[in-house]
Amino acid sequence: MHKNAHELPEQYDANLQSIGMPEDPAHEVYRQALSCLTKAKIPFLVGGTFALESYTGLVRKTKDLDLFVNPADRLRLMQRLADAGFRTEWRFPHWLGKAYKDDRSIDIIHSSGNGVCTVDESWFRYALPAEILGIQVRVLPAEEMLWSKAFVMERNRYDGGDIAHLLRARAQAMDWARLLFRFGTLWRVLFSHVILFGFIYPEQRLRVPDWFMHEMMRRLKLDMQCLPADRRVCQGTLLSWSQYLVDLEQGDYHDARHAPWGRLTSEDTQHMTDVLHGEQQEGHEH
Repeated sequence: MHKNAHELPEQYDANLQSIGMPEDPAHEVYRQALSCLTKAKIPFLVGGTFALESYTGLVRKTKDLDLFVNPADRLRLMQRLADAGFRTEWRFPHWLGKAYKDDRSIDIIHSSGNGVCTVDESWFRYALPAEILGIQVRVLPAEEMLWSKAFVMERNRYDGGDIAHLLRARAQAMDWARLLFRFGTLWRVLFSHVILFGFIYPEQRLRVPDWFMHEMMRRLKLDMQCLPADRRVCQGTLLSWSQYLVDLEQGDYHDARHAPWGRLTSEDTQHMTDVLHGEQQEGHEH
């Protein structure tokens, strides 16, 4: 099934589409990338700003094009872009590659910075056809898009607004059972966004299924009756790479990104910390 995931149905549904900001010079580079990957028949999904626009109609300027790929295809996809004249690098090998041309960039994503949201076959199974910048592709399923954005809570970037807009547009069409399955034991993160959605758009609250809210309340009630078995794990690092480092450095807590809780190695997280901290320092200097 994954092998044919790039193929579009004969009756193409053009209801989902994104044209981006008018006359954005980056669009030509993005079209080149989408065209060459489509012709190469390498399965990929469009995410980020263009996918969000296709679901919500929200148009905004973006600095890059986000492409999601199965981990098994990531090297082949990067090589195809390199063959097409893009300069490529693995910015963070455990989740993110970059491709550049004419000062424009493309993110090649096969997981998430915290190691939680790894791309798998289901992303492609539930992906929807869309027209992005005039090219027929597939966009991330709304559920996986929400899942991957839910953990972005940095001081300089918070994707909660995107999630609220996504829920406003798609709440009634979402597969809430699959969404809840995606979050697993991290369901509190999902619930926090749903609570904020009801605060942001009070008249939209009833679009969230009753059974989901009752299940969340049931879980909260159970949690109030006991403390977790491991009280020394900090899950804040799943939300921000920097804001909870002090808890780890002081030795008060263990990093939830590492085993036995997470999938990342200490080398993965240290590399990400070093790179992002260095860029943060350069930004302050300039």
